[in-house]
Amino acid sequence: MNHTLRIAQQPEADALLGRSPLALLVGMLLDQQVPMEWAFTGPHTLASRMGRDDLDAHEIAAADPEDFAELLSRKPAVHRYPGSMAGRVQQLCRYLVEHYDGDAQAVWRGVGDGAELLRRLTALPGYGTQKAQILLALLGKQLDVRPSGWREAAGVYGEDGAMRSAADITGPETLEEVRAHKQELKRAAKAARTAGTAKPGGAPGGGAGGR
Repeated sequence: MNHTLRIAQQPEADALLGRSPLALLVGMLLDQQVPMEWAFTGPHTLASRMGRDDLDAHEIAAADPEDFAELLSRKPAVHRYPGSMAGRVQQLCRYLVEHYDGDAQAVWRGVGDGAELLRRLTALPGYGTQKAQILLALLGKQLDVRPSGWREAAGVYGEDGAMRSAADITGPETLEEVRAHKQELKRAAKAARTAGTAKPGGAPGGGAGGR
C-alpha cells in the first residue's frame, strides 16, 4: 500500500496514511469530535513520539495503558480526549492482533465483496456503521480497494462527487467542501431539534428535542 492522500493536510502525516493501513485505521478512529486534519495527523504524531516511522499493532496492544495515554496527552494532544482515545486505539490494536495477527491490511485484503468488507470494518472496535462506510468509501475511491458492490456497501459515502466525508478529501478545497457539508447537516439537525421542542401553538415542549 503506497498511495498519495491529502486528508491531514500535512505532508509527512499524509505520507504515513498513504503507506500504512494501521495509520489509516487509527486516523479514522480518531476522527470524531475534532477537526479531520487533526484526527488524521494523529497517527504520525503518535509514531513520532514512539520513535517509529510507522505504527505497530503488536507494540501498541502490549503497551502499558498509562504510558500510552501519556503519549497521546502530550501537548499538542493527539485528540481532544486523549485518555479515552488512547484506550480505544489500544482496543483496536488488540483486536487486530487477535483476529489478523496485527496486519491491518488483512482487514480488506482478499475480501469477497463490499458487504463482507463492511461487516469486517463494522466489527472493528470503535467503528460504527457510519465510520465503517466512510472508510470503505475511502478505500474504494482513493486506495483502489474495490470489491464487487463496494459503492452500495458504502451507502451515500460511496457516491461520486458527494463531498460528505474524509473519503472525498483530496486537498484543501475539497476539505472545505466537506466541512461545509458537515456544518450544513449540523444546522439542519439543530433546526429539527428546535422545531421538535415546540408544542402545537408554539409553546415550549418537553424533551422531544433533547440531547
